[in-house]
Amino acid sequence: MTLPATRAVRDAFPGAAVTVMVKRELAGFYDGADWIDEVLPYRVGSGWDAIASQRALVRDLRRRRFDAAVIFPRSFSSALWMALARIPRRIGYVDDARGFLLTDRHVRTPDLLQRHQVHEHLELVTRSLGAPVRSTQPVVPVSLENERKMREWIASARRGRGRLVALAVSAAFGPAKEWPASSYSELIDRLADRHEIECVLVGSPSERERCEAVAAAARCGALIAAGDTSVGELLALLSLCDGFVGNDSGGMHVAAALGVPTVGIFGSTRPLRTGPLGPWTRVVQHPIECSPCMQRECKFGHYDCLRSITADRVAAALNEVVAAAGIDPKV
Repeated sequence: MTLPATRAVRDAFPGAAVTVMVKRELAGFYDGADWIDEVLPYRVGSGWDAIASQRALVRDLRRRRFDAAVIFPRSFSSALWMALARIPRRIGYVDDARGFLLTDRHVRTPDLLQRHQVHEHLELVTRSLGAPVRSTQPVVPVSLENERKMREWIASARRGRGRLVALAVSAAFGPAKEWPASSYSELIDRLADRHEIECVLVGSPSERERCEAVAAAARCGALIAAGDTSVGELLALLSLCDGFVGNDSGGMHVAAALGVPTVGIFGSTRPLRTGPLGPWTRVVQHPIECSPCMQRECKFGHYDCLRSITADRVAAALNEVVAAAGIDPKV
């Protein structure tokens, strides 16, 4: 959701060197971003290693002599690193008691908190840098090499020749974002029986076990890519799919930004703030009295906002958005 703001910075300073600093495990996200000059991966360990790694990071930042830092994360540590690195201009929101570390301090207004999060990042760069807004729509870069690898992977793994739909069955936020595993298994069979659709389950290595359980419970089975792809390869894989269904997660945002027909399933969170942005998107939710609660776990233990959403309803939403997109199968 920072991509439109990052593009706006590039448009405002076409002759500048633009570096994106990102967690090492997510650096592949920018594999195809030819408008970024450099990706700076970082890692923060635990215990004494965390102290050493942060000191090394600050030294590296100081050595590079940046003129300005746009700090999209609202954490204290992200602002502290930029201040210790002696970057002259430090732009960010004043959350997490970090205002004294910033030179350009901004407050998220009540109006801004009622809009999609993508606008928070855009507001930061337009107010501070006068950066022009090309679009509020994220456009995700995909490298040709990653696309080639994923075409080969799909060709070797697929069993059928119909449409290919990606499912992201987990959410790092917590179970209050996760549609039940049994519902995903039922959806796999519904899509296979009614539309001859084959599903591929995507996610991180830590989510593979849940993906395997979902695939095993589905009569039709499914391909599993979770844990087998880098972030850049995952982007390429999603770009080659004919549709996507998933929880409110990173995968959902990427699929939507790639223009893939996308259905986002929402439980405890608000589509107004974190819904999928793209030309072909649908949100499925079942509002009840206590939702959206914004909690990681259901304090009542029932998760009815998610359990009440049926596989038939999700399948119908996917069929609707794929038909609206009017695209032919990609692989």
